[in-house]
Amino acid sequence: MKKILGLLFIGLLLASCNGRYEHSTIPNVDLRFTIYPNSVTYSELNHYGGYQYFTGGVAGVIVYRLDESTFFAYDRACPYDWEDKDSWLWVDPGGLLIVDDHCGAKFSILDGSPVDGPTSLSLKHYKCRYDGVALLVYN
Repeated sequence: MKKILGLLFIGLLLASCNGRYEHSTIPNVDLRFTIYPNSVTYSELNHYGGYQYFTGGVAGVIVYRLDESTFFAYDRACPYDWEDKDSWLWVDPGGLLIVDDHCGAKFSILDGSPVDGPTSLSLKHYKCRYDGVALLVYN
């Protein structure tokens, strides 16, 4: 009976892990800061599609504003070569991709998924909570 229960448990575990999700090796660090995206201090976030760089995380943080109330925050460490000090992520001039010029990786700014390059790992996300005035970025 124990063998059957053990096999059932392993089967359930395998069924819940379908292999599509790869985990980044970027370490978890404490992150918590509040900004006011509609203020002149954060003018790049005053409009839809705007983004701004911040300190914190492993290599800095990119905050992107999708619309009136939706924000995304990503670590600037590339999941492919995050330990390399020359490998920082930047938003490309078109504003739709986040790129690592060092390894050639490109990621969608809308969800952090890889678009091109040597990695299949997505960007490290941070949580965002916006109340219409203040934006809290945290993990």
